[in-house]
Amino acid sequence: MAKQTVAEQFVNILVRAGVQRLYGVVGDSLNPVVDAIRRNSAIDWIQVRHEEVAAFAAGAEAQLTGKLAACAGSCGPGNLHLINGLYDAHRSMAPVLALASHIPSSEIGTSYFQETHPDRLFAECSHYSELISSPRQMPRVLQTAIQHAIGQSGVSVVSLPGDIAAEQAPDRAIEHALVTARPSVRPGDAEIDRLARMIDEADKITLFCGSGTAGAHAEVMEFAERVKSPVGHALRGKEWIQYDNPYDVGMSGLLGYGAAYEATHGCDLLIMLGTDFPYNAFLPDDVKIVQVDVRPEHLGRRSKLDLAVWGDVRETLRCLTPRVQVKNDRRFLDRMLKKHADALEGVVSAYTRKVEKHVPIHPEYVASVLDEEAADDAVFTVDTGMCNVWAARYLTPNGRRRVIGSFTHGSMANALPQAIGAQFIDRDRQVVSMSGDGGFTMLMGDFLTLVQYDLPVKVVLFNNSSLGMVELEMLVAGLPSYGTTNRNPDFAAIARAAGAHGVRVEKPRQLRGALHDAFKHKGPALVDIVTDPNALSIPPKISAEMVSGFALSAGKIVLDGGVGRMLQMARSNLRNIPRM
Repeated sequence: MAKQTVAEQFVNILVRAGVQRLYGVVGDSLNPVVDAIRRNSAIDWIQVRHEEVAAFAAGAEAQLTGKLAACAGSCGPGNLHLINGLYDAHRSMAPVLALASHIPSSEIGTSYFQETHPDRLFAECSHYSELISSPRQMPRVLQTAIQHAIGQSGVSVVSLPGDIAAEQAPDRAIEHALVTARPSVRPGDAEIDRLARMIDEADKITLFCGSGTAGAHAEVMEFAERVKSPVGHALRGKEWIQYDNPYDVGMSGLLGYGAAYEATHGCDLLIMLGTDFPYNAFLPDDVKIVQVDVRPEHLGRRSKLDLAVWGDVRETLRCLTPRVQVKNDRRFLDRMLKKHADALEGVVSAYTRKVEKHVPIHPEYVASVLDEEAADDAVFTVDTGMCNVWAARYLTPNGRRRVIGSFTHGSMANALPQAIGAQFIDRDRQVVSMSGDGGFTMLMGDFLTLVQYDLPVKVVLFNNSSLGMVELEMLVAGLPSYGTTNRNPDFAAIARAAGAHGVRVEKPRQLRGALHDAFKHKGPALVDIVTDPNALSIPPKISAEMVSGFALSAGKIVLDGGVGRMLQMARSNLRNIPRM
């Protein structure tokens, strides 16, 4: 058997774990690993222009596939650039393995050129961060890192000096079978029985769902029907729970709409399913609360719980539903459905009134048309800021579409990098980056990555020449906006100069055709849409506590924002209310 280097052994272990790509930027300390990838047909090196993009792309791939993804940075500044994307992946529970290449092992601790201590630096944004100091140590450390990333759904970091990567691997290195998927977890019978009693004793129950309801749509619907419960959701739960949902009452939180807030506050028992909803100001403090989550550390850290249930949402509901009594009283459910429809009726006209003449273009209108023109199985990546608002209110889930963003970490510039990772998974699936001009320009260099690999990502650029969410924050604090204006170029011209399809849209009547043409284009495309910087949004319920530290606005300057096709769905759900 031919001798192999530590780098070759490292790459082979990644391949055994199912990793198909390693995103990164080459550098001297990484050269042995990159060369090992060059000679291994089972894995590709994906060259990006910035390591932050590499981490975001790997995180997106992991979120969409549920499998391990990987990224790499060279020593010192190279791997430091990974850190923001790794924070996002870790907080999004995306299994990502990061290779932090390191300075020569003999120089560690001497303030050598580009020296940092990556095993310490990445500790806060990972479940596991370890330095490899000898060839014999490498296999077990890498395998342990992989198990942490997959088993705990987050980031692991391996720091590997370039000189050790280039050494010969030991003849009899210890390698073991790898775990590549997490098991299902169900609560104990005692917890299930206690929860069943609480449900049977309650008159009005509301379900509030997060991303932990992925794969549990049918179980949630069956349970909601059994107990006649309205179903609200957080932003990360929208794609999993809103579609085909006759109990839908919208979304709560800072981007919320509809009757979710009223439903969570008007019930006797609130059951939070798979959500680590961070805004406790939107949660009630005078009703009983049960939380079900597969991550026990999430239980009770946002609100006082009457019962904490550790388990997968799907497995928990499969055990629970047969044990609860069927409820026949629909009055609370029907009242919340009516409130939800009324709430949407009150705001939908903001984006439908004379939009064909409004210049600059309403961003609500852009999002609404985008929702109609995009494919039924499109993947949307969404920039933090006002794009979050438009995605939350206008993108219509159907069980096949995916929507990902920096919803927990809240980083700028995530959409384009995440679109890169999403498109590499499947070149034939439509991937749409909903980018703000602030986020896009922050990592704009990696638009060239789309061109280099001919990735058919469609960048829909909401170009309002401002940092809109920051302006809101200043407004709330009573400050004049300052430092929030962007002097932007013609982004479509830049896209064309780079070799991509580019078109600029300044009038509403141009919008649908521009999107249609971009989606038909075989390669990368950018649609630069000049939107109204004064189109802002507020949540349905505001208190002084909510205002602190977040972008809320005085009503006199706010366009309340429509909600796209959700109004149609809400009207449809009203037909489920029995006539008396």
